[in-house]
Order: sequence, then structure tokens, then C-alpha cells
Amino acid sequence: MNPNALLLSPALRRLEAHYADRPLMQRAGLAAADFAGELAVDRERPVLVLAGPGNNGGDAFEAARLLRERFFAVHVVFAGDSGRLPADAAEARQRFLAAGGSAGEAIPDEAHWGLIIDGLFGLGLARTPEGRCAELIAAANRLARRDDCPLLALDCPSGLNADTGVAFAPCIRASHTITFIAGKPGLLTADGPDHCGEIHVAGLDLPPVEPDGGTITPDTFAACLKPRRNNTHKGSFGGAGILGGSRSMVGAALLAGRAALKLGTGRVYVGLLDPEPPTVDPVQPELMLRRVDTLFQADLQALACGPGLGQSGEAVRLLEQALKCPLPVVLDADALNILASDGRLEGNLYNRVAPAVLTPHPAEAARLLESSTREVQADRVAAARELARRYASHVVLKGCGSVVATVDGRWWINTSGNPGMATAGMGDVLTGLVVALLAQNWPADAALLAAVHLHGAAADRLVAAGTGPVGLTAGEVIDAARALFNAWIAGRR
Repeated sequence: MNPNALLLSPALRRLEAHYADRPLMQRAGLAAADFAGELAVDRERPVLVLAGPGNNGGDAFEAARLLRERFFAVHVVFAGDSGRLPADAAEARQRFLAAGGSAGEAIPDEAHWGLIIDGLFGLGLARTPEGRCAELIAAANRLARRDDCPLLALDCPSGLNADTGVAFAPCIRASHTITFIAGKPGLLTADGPDHCGEIHVAGLDLPPVEPDGGTITPDTFAACLKPRRNNTHKGSFGGAGILGGSRSMVGAALLAGRAALKLGTGRVYVGLLDPEPPTVDPVQPELMLRRVDTLFQADLQALACGPGLGQSGEAVRLLEQALKCPLPVVLDADALNILASDGRLEGNLYNRVAPAVLTPHPAEAARLLESSTREVQADRVAAARELARRYASHVVLKGCGSVVATVDGRWWINTSGNPGMATAGMGDVLTGLVVALLAQNWPADAALLAAVHLHGAAADRLVAAGTGPVGLTAGEVIDAARALFNAWIAGRR
């Protein structure tokens, strides 16, 4: 199985049914026991296993049986009705009991745990946990903190929606998650990263399948990571235009321009709406600052519209002009807000020959979809795909686990990035990275995937070196992105 593949629940259910003749539960239990054995480093303390009322409970019983065979002290708490277990789970429970194991109803008060295994719900929950299971989830979280021990979730932390990443309350806060067959989108976006900890995928020896989606890695866009020829000049690497920078928001346009320049664009023109614009950027004098109307006269290969644009009448006129340009275009910030509020402009996207890229955060996405931020966040993958369909554009829905969706229906989740990126100007830098690659003739889908992943990976590199996450700034990410991008290219030679 492709380690970057993501599957939604319907596809997983079909796979499980198709391979019903294979011992998938026993394979899952073995993978879980192997991983649990690595985590339970303190053999003096017992392992607590919470087994739920469905197949996730069966996985837990299998893991518990194998851990006992390896001489771990195991205490199982079963939160279900043995007479109502699915057939495979009932057989797993019987094998555990036949091997000498026992399952109680309560967690012993006096024990101090070396590892806690959550096998309560996995994928089988799409509502708020209740009753005894809710009590066990809360207890597992509390005991893991008290005993400073790993908390391993099987397939998906109980209380987390594996498709959407929405966490119900209570929800397991795992230090580690072992997920079976393939990755699930809900582990990687929205609340998922706060509840899954370190994720390990166990393919269970199944053959490759067509995934629903994927995760972004440099391999996703590797075909475009090419070293530059010696016989080139600045014109070889395109011209990018940045349209924005109204009064008091000039910095947004400059950040985008700086990012575009340092990701290798040959020339970067910044058209500013401020009535008294600066004529030079003292930090980056290589940028060519223009009044907005003259920007369209420059030799451009790609255009970004939105950083600091504002929503004035002039901004609306300029956005309409930008949409009519026969160039790849990136729309961000107020360009998206104008698009959402002016229904006339939506048709311009359908009529474009050159590709368009939209980079909304959840509130902007909600306006574009005439929805609410809550509804967008309730299913981020579905929201991104609907945006791509409705606006005939490639889309990144920004946030924790940014979702990239393309016009043809494909989607990915980005796993790079960290909380330090929740600060002003980060979106402007991302816009600059996207338009830089478009100006250098990257395909629009590859440009968006690479820019999104690079943006987060550069921030991760800074945090690893001690800069942030608290206090990380957008401008600092630009130089880190340049260094990392060059390292990727060098690594492909």
C-alpha cells in the first residue's frame, strides 16, 4: 500500500468486505502488538487495554492476547456486550479468553500503567461518545497524564471522526496512533493532529488500491524539481505580478513579492493601490514597485491578486481586469472576499483559459460557499473539493492540515507546518510562493502542491533550529523556503 494514500470510510469498508476471507483483524492485532511492544519500554508496569463494542475492540483483544504471549502484564477492560459483538471481534475475544486472558469492567484504581491502548471505537463512531465509553475515554486521557505513559490509539483515536477530523467530546488524546490499511484524512486535518500524536500506518499486507486522496511530499511534484541550466538569464525564469497593497496594507504585497523573488522568479513587479505608495522596498530593492494600472503593462507570466487589496471600488475593477488576463492567476485575501460578494465575477473563472488558484482560509471559504466557517471545518476535504468544482480552480483550504483540491477532483492533505504559522502575513508569503512557480512555468496543480508543502516545511525547519513556534514571523519563512527549495533540487540530481 502506498504510504501516502488516504482512504475515506466507504472505501475502507469496501476493502474490508472484499478481503473478508483474509485474517485482517489478526493482522491488525499483530501490527498493534508489535508497535505497542516498542512503546511499552517500562516492563515493570502493566498495559491497560480498552476494548470497545465493535471491530476496534476485536483488534484490541488480538493485541492484548499477543502482548500476554510476550510476557507483558495486560489488563483488559471490555466496554460492550459480548453477545452483540461482530463475528470477527467475538472470535478475537474468545481467542483471548481461551489463551488465559480475562476482561474486567473497571480500571483498577491502584495500578500505574506503562502503556494504555485505546480500542474503543476506531472508525466506528460518528457521534459524541456516551455512557461508559465516554467515561473510559476521559479516564484514559487522565491516566496517561498521571502515569506519563504512551497512549496508543488503534486505527483512529476514539471520539475522532476519521473522515473529517472533527473531535467529539470526550476524545482520546493519543501520543501515538497505528492506523490500518491506509491513512485516513481525519487524522491529518482539523482536530486530528491534536489527538493522534505520531501516526504509524500498517498496510496489513494488502495489495495497492486506488486511493481517495493523498498526502503531499516532495515526490508529489518531483518531476518539476529540476536544476537550472547554465545558459540562462532572468527572462528564463518569468515575470510575476503582485496586485494589492492598499493604504496601510502595503506590507502584505511586499511580503508576497519578496517570497516570489526569493523562490527564483526572474522579475517581480508589485502593483500598489496605496495613493502614496513607496517607490522602493528598502528590504528588497530588487522588487519593481508600480502603480496598479501600469502593472498590467509589464512582461508577466503569472499574476497574484489579493494581498492587502482591500474591497474598494478600484479593487473590484482591478480584480475583474486580473481575471480577464490570459495568465495563470492566484487569488487570495480580499480578492476572494470580493469574488464571494460579487456574483458577476464567478463567471469570469469559468471562461478563463489559463488556470486559477484560490487560497482561502476557512472564513473566506465559507463566504465563497455561502456557508459558515463551522460547516467548512466540519468536512474540510469536501469543502475544498466543492470550491474547486464551483469556481473551476485549483484550491488550497488553509489551516491545520491544509487541503489541496484540483479542478479534476483530486485532493491531498499537507502534513508540514506548525502552530507558529498562525500569524499575520503567512498567507501573503504562500501567495508569493505559488505565483513564483507559476511564473516559472510550473503546471498550476504542481505549483500549488509544492508551494503549500514548502511553506509548511520551511516553517518546520525554522522551529527545529530554535526559531519559534512562538514568535515565528512570515518574513522569516521566506529565506528558509529558499534554502529548502534549493536543497530539494540538489537532492534530485
